[in-house]
Amino acid sequence: MRLTQPYQISRIKRFGMKKINPGLTLFAAIFCALLFLPTSADAQRRDYLTEAEIELVRNAQPVDLRIMVLTRAVERRFAVIKNQPLKEKQAWGEPPKGTRLELFLDIEKLLQKAIDDIDEVANRNKDNELFPKAVHQFADSCREYIPQFKTFLDTKDDKERGSLLGSIEKCESVIEASAKVQKTVKKKKN
Repeated sequence: MRLTQPYQISRIKRFGMKKINPGLTLFAAIFCALLFLPTSADAQRRDYLTEAEIELVRNAQPVDLRIMVLTRAVERRFAVIKNQPLKEKQAWGEPPKGTRLELFLDIEKLLQKAIDDIDEVANRNKDNELFPKAVHQFADSCREYIPQFKTFLDTKDDKERGSLLGSIEKCESVIEASAKVQKTVKKKKN
């Protein structure tokens, strides 16, 4: 059965429907398509480690070595922020790049990565002999980082300040948690 024009008009009137402008429909479709397309920020997500650092972390399987690599990555970002030269072996690759805010965010992510790695070892095997060493090594680094973070807190950028405060909070929680982990006593060789 084919609908005729008068039937469609009467149906529109009876059910309170309105005719839609085809140009408006096209505009709405284009708007919806653009709304859901990825933006350039999403398409180019930034990694908080350089390619060389990723390899070093991947190769550092024991937790104490991994923490050492992650803390060195934090120190590299501090050096870049402070415009200090990096004197390193080629294994570390190019210095990290980014704005000051990006580098602070990288540091916060590195701290979280180290915390997650230590937590993972604690959940799997608390008796791991490297666990206390890694915790105290990380806590010692955090004690050094807190004063450095505080020197940058006078920033007018709210995002930088938030990242710095988040990093300070992470460091303080690591230091607090390290007090609950007994230090390993070095065995003397006879």
